[in-house]
Order: sequence, then C-alpha cells, then structure tokens
Amino acid sequence: MKTVLLVDGSNFLYRAFHGLPDLRTSAGEPTGAIKGFANMLKMIRSMIKPDFAACVFDAHGGTFRDQIYSQYKANRPPMPEDLASQVEPIFSMVKAQGWPFLQVPGIEADDVIGTLAKQAEEKGFKVYIATGDKDMSQLVTDNVFILNTMTRQILNAEAVKEKYGVAPDKIIDYLSLMGDAVDNVPGITKCGPKTAAKWVNEFGGLDEIVKRADEVKGKAGEYLREGLAFLPTAKALVTIKTDADLSQYVEQSDVSTLTFKEEDSAFLTDFYARWEMQQSKKAVQKKIAPKAKTSSEDIRTADLFAGIPAEPEQRPEPVETKQVQIIDSVDALNSLREKLDNCPGPVSFTLLCDPTDGMHATVTGIGLALTNETFYVPVKRDAAQSGVTDQELQNGLGAWFASDSPKVSAECKYARHALANMGIELNARTEDVTLLSYVIEAHMKHDLANLSLRWLKEDVPSLEDLIGKGAKQISCTQVPMDEAARFCATRTLAIGKLFEILRERVNADIGLKSIYETVELPTQNVLFIMERNGVLIDSMRLGAQSDALGDEIVRLEDKCCEMAGERFNVASPKQLSHILFDVLQIPVPPKTKKTATGGYSTNEDVLQQLALDYPLPKAILEYRRLSKLKSTYTDKLPMMVFAKTGRVHTTFGQTTAVTGRLASSDPNLQNIPVRTGEGRRVREAFVAPTGSVIVSADYSQIELRIMAHLSGDAGLLDAFHKGLDIHRATAAEVFGVALDKVSPDQRRTAKVINFGLIYGMSAFGLAQNLGIEPQAARNYIERYFARYPGVKAYMEKTRALAHEQGFVQTAFGRRLWLPDIMSSRAPVRAAAERAAINAPMQGTAADLIKKAMIAVQAWLEEKQLKSLLVLQVHDELVLEVPESELTLVKESLPELMQNVAQLTVPLIAEVGFGDSWESAH
Repeated sequence: MKTVLLVDGSNFLYRAFHGLPDLRTSAGEPTGAIKGFANMLKMIRSMIKPDFAACVFDAHGGTFRDQIYSQYKANRPPMPEDLASQVEPIFSMVKAQGWPFLQVPGIEADDVIGTLAKQAEEKGFKVYIATGDKDMSQLVTDNVFILNTMTRQILNAEAVKEKYGVAPDKIIDYLSLMGDAVDNVPGITKCGPKTAAKWVNEFGGLDEIVKRADEVKGKAGEYLREGLAFLPTAKALVTIKTDADLSQYVEQSDVSTLTFKEEDSAFLTDFYARWEMQQSKKAVQKKIAPKAKTSSEDIRTADLFAGIPAEPEQRPEPVETKQVQIIDSVDALNSLREKLDNCPGPVSFTLLCDPTDGMHATVTGIGLALTNETFYVPVKRDAAQSGVTDQELQNGLGAWFASDSPKVSAECKYARHALANMGIELNARTEDVTLLSYVIEAHMKHDLANLSLRWLKEDVPSLEDLIGKGAKQISCTQVPMDEAARFCATRTLAIGKLFEILRERVNADIGLKSIYETVELPTQNVLFIMERNGVLIDSMRLGAQSDALGDEIVRLEDKCCEMAGERFNVASPKQLSHILFDVLQIPVPPKTKKTATGGYSTNEDVLQQLALDYPLPKAILEYRRLSKLKSTYTDKLPMMVFAKTGRVHTTFGQTTAVTGRLASSDPNLQNIPVRTGEGRRVREAFVAPTGSVIVSADYSQIELRIMAHLSGDAGLLDAFHKGLDIHRATAAEVFGVALDKVSPDQRRTAKVINFGLIYGMSAFGLAQNLGIEPQAARNYIERYFARYPGVKAYMEKTRALAHEQGFVQTAFGRRLWLPDIMSSRAPVRAAAERAAINAPMQGTAADLIKKAMIAVQAWLEEKQLKSLLVLQVHDELVLEVPESELTLVKESLPELMQNVAQLTVPLIAEVGFGDSWESAH
C-alpha cells in the first residue's frame, strides 16, 4: 500500500519555536525554530518513508471561517518577532530539501490536509498526518493516522478514543461543545473535555444533545441551554474541510503528484552555513566537538520531537539487523564462546528482561554483536520453551562476561544485576554508552531509543515497543523468539555504533575522559555493590510509627473540619478549595491558578502563603506532611523488604541529575525529611544487624568550601584555613562585629546569605527568606561582596563564561550545559544564570562524594573488611560496620574522604556511629 505523509507545517512552526531554547547564531539571530523544524522533518521522513508527501502551511489573509464568524481567531496575539524572522528561511529550507510545499490562499492548512487525506484514502493509500493539533483527530479512519512526533506514537481510531474519550467521527461534536480558546471559538460555558466526552457518549452526538438539552440538570444544563444557539456555528468552525479546491496548487488535483524532488545541495550547503547548522570541517577532521557556543547545534536541549541534534558529517551507516543466529543449545553456545574469545574489538550486547528493578530482573534472552555477525541466546524459563538454562549459560559464557575481554552495553548496572541473579558476573570495566552519553550531555535523555535517534538517526525499538504497556503489556517470555531476536539484534548493533561515536567524543576531551573513566565507571561499580548490599530496617518500629502518625492524622482531620465549620474530605483539593475560598471567603492569593475542575489551586505554595494569616491552611500543610510521611515511608518501607535478603534495596540513579548528583528511587531514601521529629524517627528504623553498628560520614560545609576554592576569595580561604565557624565569620564581616560578639540571629542571617548566594539568590529572595525589606537585603549582599570581593568576581566571570560557551564546568572537568542561558525570556535566562553559579559547586560536590565512595569501597576490599557501604545521601556515606571493625573504620574514613582531592581549602569529613542511622548523627 502506498503511503502519504502530510505535515502540518504551521503547527510545527510554533512547536519548534517554543520547544527549543533561545538558540542564536554568533551574530545573535534566532535559529531555534529553524533547527527544530529541520530535525522534525528528518525524523518523520525516516520514520514513515513516504511515497508521497506535502508540507502544508497557512497562507496570509482570511478564509471562509472569517465569513462565518467575524471574531474567528480575533484574540490571537501576533507571531513573536523571533519566530517571524525564521519563517521565510524555514520555507526556503523545506523547498530546497525537496519537500512538496503547499500554501493555499483562502484555505487553512487544516483544510488542505483534510482534502488531501480524503483524496489519498479514496485512492487506497495509507495516510499519516504529522501534527500536534487535536482537531485533526476528526480525520482519522482505518487508513488515516495521526503521527504524534512528540511521543513518536501513531494514533489510530482506537487510540483517539482512548485519548479523548470519543471516536474520531465524534470529534467534531466534542470540539463544538468545548469551543477553542486559541481560535476564539466559543463553546458551552465550563464544558471541558470530560463533560464534552460524557455528553457525546451519553446522547450519541451533537444533534441529540441539542434535542435533549432539557435532560441535563443543574448549572451544567443551564450553561448548555444558554449556548445552544451558537453550536451550529461552532460546529462549522471546527469542521475540517475535505473537499477544498486545490486544483491550482496540486497538479491535476492528484495527491500522487506530490513526490519528493531532488535536494538542492548547493543551496542547502550555503543555507546550513548561513544559519550555523553544521560543524566546521576542521572539527570534523580532528573528530573533536568544536568549542560549544549557544549559537551552535551542539547545545542539545529539550527532547523536541524526540529531538535529533546535529551530529558530525561523518555519520555511521544506518543500523541494519542482519540475519540473527539463534544459540539454543550447548554446542552452539560453545561455538559462540570461541568466536567471542577470538574477537579483537569490543563486543556489544544487550539483555531482554521484563521491566522491574535490578534485584528482581530475570533474563529472557541475550543479544550479542560481533564484527559482522549478530546472535541471540534465548534463556529457557519453562520446559515448553527452547533455549539454554541458567546453568548452561553460566558454564558457556560466564567466564567471558567476567573477563577483561572488551565489551560494551547500555545501562550496565542493571545488566550486572540481571546477570548476577543467574550466577554470572559482569566485568566492572564493561563500557557503557549510557554513561558516555551522560558525560557528554547530561541534560538530555540517555535511554537507547533516544540515543539512537539523536546520534544514529535510527528508530531503535524500546522495550515498550516490544511488549506493550499498561494492561496490555505481556511478559518477555510471551514474545515469539524471532521477534525477540530481531529486537535484541537491532539494539545490540545500535550500541556498537553508538560506542564508536560517543567514546571518540569523550576521548577527544581530557576532562570528559577523566570524568568517565575515573569517576562514572568506577562509581557505577560501587552503586551496584551498594544496591546489592541493601540496608536493614526495623519493620516493627516503622509499624509503631505508622500507628502513631495515623492517630495524629485523624486528630488533624477533625481539627480541620472544626475550623471549617463542617465535615469535608481534607485530602480532596477540590473540596478544600471550596472550603477556603467559598465557605470561609479567604481571599485568593495573587496569581493563583484555577484547576481543571474549576476550583482554585490549593498546592503547597498557595497554602504556605495563606498559612501566614489563617489557621486552617497551616493545619492542612501539617496534615499533608504527615500523610506523605506515612504513605511514603512508614507504611511502604516494610512492604519493600526483599524476601531473599530481608533488606530494602534502593536503586541509585546515576544519569538523572545534570549536576552529577545521584538520585534514589524505589524507595527514595534521599528525601526522608530530617528537619522534623517524625522524619528523624524514620531514620531510627534503619538499623544494623546484631553485632554491627551504623556509621555515618559526611563532608562539612562542602559547597561553601568549594565556593572558596573556585572563587579564590582571600577572606573565605583565610576563614577555612583557620578552622573558623564560616557562618559566624561571615556574620562578623557583614555586621562589622567581633567574632565573639556575633548574635544567634546574626549568624542565622549570615548562614542564609552564604547558602543563598551559592544558589544565586536575589535580594528579593533573601528578603523573603529573612522576612526583611528588600533594601535591607540588598545592603546585606553589598556588604557581603565588599568583604568577599573574590566571590563577586567569580560569579560575574561564571555568568559571562556561561553566556559565551553555553556551559560551565566542575573543578574536575564535568561539563554542565545551560541551554536556556541565551533565552529571550528574562525569567528563564535569569534562572539559567543562577544555575550557572550553583552548578559548578553542586557538580564538584557530586564528583567529590563519588570519589569518596570509590576510595572507601576500594579500601574495604583491599583490607578484606566485612563492613558494607549501604547508602549515599547527598554529601553523606552510610556504612554497616561490625563492632570488631568500628575503631579502624572510624579512624580511616575521614582520612580516605579528605584525601580524594586537594582543594585550596581543607576538606573535613565528620564521622558518627550508633545502633541506627539517626543515632549515628
């Protein structure tokens, strides 16, 4: 069946403009929309591989809809100047790339697409409409589909109904009821998506709704009846034409004449150079990424259209899945082992496992790619399946996986868990394309599907593509072997190609190479060991805490209802909004948004503002805090104990934070609140087995020490070298008093200033934090910078450097990208500037704690101790230590942590111990 691709160009102009940051040429001209549009066109053409196509844009001037309703699109703001300047270049680029280009006066792009889609379907063609416009869903049929480029989903009729609640043939009725604020089409007052879908499904369509409007009760019915007169007009406005006259613009009015023309390569070469969309030839020849500037496409940003950044001109060949050899016997396994042993280059591999955490992962199959061959090893999970057993796999390939033989995969920590679960050790020096990507561009997504789109321009399937998701998800054991083999082979080949490119990029930058080889790869090994170790919890103690929290939560519910003067569901934001703003008539704070249900938001920010003056919001905040603590920790943690070990095993996210910090999930053990008694009691339940204790070691004031190191400020350096209380020393400088005369309030203010400036806090923010006038806050900051001029100079230099090159770096060479630093939107740009100041400190602190983890684990192994690293939380390491090793560990930990790097100020690590995590502090 022939395929037609229709691109809603006008829709994507805006999506490209708003989806990417404010990218500009070296001359300051905006280019984000041009680059985003170019990437989108490449991606959808490679996805669909159409026989016929058209890129359709709105033309200037009115259309028939303006005659139907004079206020149609009347409240649309003018196109932003920065986008308007990119429209003509985009048009010329589209045409030069050979796309059939359509812009029909008097007819909107939607109607052109609707007409072409119908013509194509009548010819028996399959049609894909690339758009983000929900109105287009009315065109979906058995052979017309919507291509959602943001998610790379293809919406058929079933998917449209699942998304909007109505079938495609009822979308017009659905839209008529809701109206369209963007196009200024009035709908029924307060009729949102849920109400519209409910009415359409209940009554069968717009005509029936109009006839039976009296059956709709309450206020909704009143609104419906008030709006009945405009419904026919609304329907005419939202209906996409499928019979527009395109005879002057489409040859012979035949969609099959819309074929791609040959690219104008000479024009495009000049065009890409003009808009700085290619890397310099010098950089390509050296195979080194050029020095990044915000005008370069090397700044890779939000995952626009599952974005594909510009890459080197020397691109690898497309990933092709060759004939996969199935290894389902011991003899075949032994033959494969010989090939692996004799393979000189790195072997790429991937595992097929059902989605679960590493400790529960079960391998269903293994894909391997050698130089010119791909293999799939199915693992037998029941007697009816063919394949090899865990033991056979261990005997056949166990030694190879554990060996130094070069190998590469993605998400190797997970792979190590999955293989360990079947008795196979994966060498800790296995290369990892996920970590390589993270080191190069931490702010991007690092899953294999996204990496392949960005770097290989290939649509490599994700696990969801293979097994589905939600209620329809199947187990990997249910996937036919040939599909599983193709899936693994495709991903394995992609890993090999990605490794060639990403390793070369990292090798070309000494800082990135050091971060990858001496920080991230060894850290991955330590995290695997820590996740495997797990941490012991006292479930009985947590149960008692849950009971106590439950009693307090019930007391708070009664107290809240008493304050409200009536019973209501305290956990319901909708009911709370009604109580606060309708019943109690509390004034709505400025800029408070309305929710989808029509009430005002009662999020934490709103309640904190109200809690300053009213008791009920304060009580609600306490209720929510305790409820979250109970549901997240005291109730949940005992249920997360792994039966095989009797411990809780968190998963550490190594590629989550752009600063290099680690994350913790399932359960998140880094966010246990410790500023309240209830939160600290949760840590009392983290215990050591009989005969052991918990040891906690953390860096003292690490980010302030890093600030002193990076800024080189003489005052800060002197204070740290003298071992002074840095907040007291700052207070003495800012308030002009002797150290021994600093009051507790002055020290508290200095502490807020110290940490606030690290996070780029403004005078307004400082004033809010301290509860003082903005002018007083400005005076404090001026005095601070007068006493610590090196800090001010560092901040100004860092801001300027961020604007110049688009990134900042840690003390160890980790690169931290700032895609919004050149944004034309002042608040966005200001936030990026604050991040530019803070990121080197947070990132350097992250590098230091990782180096400490590596050093401590190496020392434990060297000394053959039984002590275990069990947790890492921000700047703290938590160990489980036998009492017989306690003295040695207490003495050695500070020295190990303090000697991982030499800064211009001393690193100080403090150690405590006790029978629980809390008592170790």
